[in-house]
Amino acid sequence: MNFKAKALLGAAAIALVSAVPAMAEGVSACLITKTDTNPFFVKMKEGATAKAAELGITLKSYAGKIDGDHESQVAAIEACIADGAKGILITASDTKAIVDSVKAAREAGLVVIALDTPLDPIDAADATFATDNFQAGLLIGQWAKAQLGDAAATAKIAMLDLAISQPSVDVLRDQGFLTGMGIDTADIAKWGDETDPRIVGNEVTAGNEEGGLKAMEALLAKDPDINVVYTINEPAAAGAFEALKAAGKTALIVSVDGGCPGVADVKDGVIGATSQQYPLQMAALGVEAIAKFAADGTKPAPTEGKAFFDTGVALITDKPVEGVTSLDTAKGAELCWG
Repeated sequence: MNFKAKALLGAAAIALVSAVPAMAEGVSACLITKTDTNPFFVKMKEGATAKAAELGITLKSYAGKIDGDHESQVAAIEACIADGAKGILITASDTKAIVDSVKAAREAGLVVIALDTPLDPIDAADATFATDNFQAGLLIGQWAKAQLGDAAATAKIAMLDLAISQPSVDVLRDQGFLTGMGIDTADIAKWGDETDPRIVGNEVTAGNEEGGLKAMEALLAKDPDINVVYTINEPAAAGAFEALKAAGKTALIVSVDGGCPGVADVKDGVIGATSQQYPLQMAALGVEAIAKFAADGTKPAPTEGKAFFDTGVALITDKPVEGVTSLDTAKGAELCWG
């Protein structure tokens, strides 16, 4: 493991890596992602596949047709149980509805690890390997507030969220952003109940460019003077930018992911700042945890002080602000994915 990898993973992750048996032949595992088209999940699959090959684990991969395709994920869990898999890695589309299926898998003797998106409740999975999604949102909110200065008090904000079901990743990023902006979130366990007049509205995007475009169009129709746009991820941000451009408008766009296209959009001024996460390492560590569980029954412990195993996040921008630690796009491009 090189120095850069060690710096990103941290002491807890290195300890997990060092404890993994060299090979785990005969062990099978499943990766279930929200889609197989979003670059984030493509990179997650790449990380899981490479680590499984390294450890001799047979990995089967499943994905929903679109972000929000809960039924396909339920079917995938059932297939993994029937196939005798030792563990499941899952990014759940519906973090509440999937709990019964996850319970069935755990009762069948599988270890179930949530990746990126904590289940609701979080202890419905054996462990969660994730970005601190609230922190990711907080960073872009703090940056946007500092970038706006006094104008933050009169900003007109579009909230481009993920899905009506409000999976935990959706809520955490949204509420983190609003907290960073200094806006009262009302019930922090859900989005859309805020009463701050700066919020023009919330629209869902399904986490893709087309959804981002349509959501932005709907909010511009409500208020054409929007000047701040929060987006659940960078594909949604790209769609929002296209809608703004078509309307002859500009706005400060912030996002979360840190994929290579997103970092390029930050460099080009499409996105002002994005919070970068590390899906390849997230998935690789998940596979290693399944191998460890297969070897001796050990389940991964959360990062100290948190309810999950924190895989890291960093703000990427070429317009740093005082008080918010960030990396520029040159460094972001070295660490990006997709």
